[in-house]
Amino acid sequence: MDLFKFFSKTENRSKNVAKERLKLVLIHDRANISPHFLEILKGDIIRVISDYMVIDEEGLDIKLTRTRRESDNTPVPALIASIPILKMKEQSIK
Repeated sequence: MDLFKFFSKTENRSKNVAKERLKLVLIHDRANISPHFLEILKGDIIRVISDYMVIDEEGLDIKLTRTRRESDNTPVPALIASIPILKMKEQSIK
């Protein structure tokens, strides 16, 4: 019996992974944002943030997801960025 449970868990995990991937594809499609555009956006974000802090570009994770607007609870696309900061740069006050 334990053998069957083991296989069902694996199937369930891959089902959930596939479901999440499909959600992301649908979000990208509905927001009309191509993966190429997302990469350009990622490069721009890196460039701007790098003026103020040293970041771990390898650990940078930017993705498009869906959230709900607070005012009327309408689903809207959201850009989520996880940016590991290594250190702040010294800024001279002008």
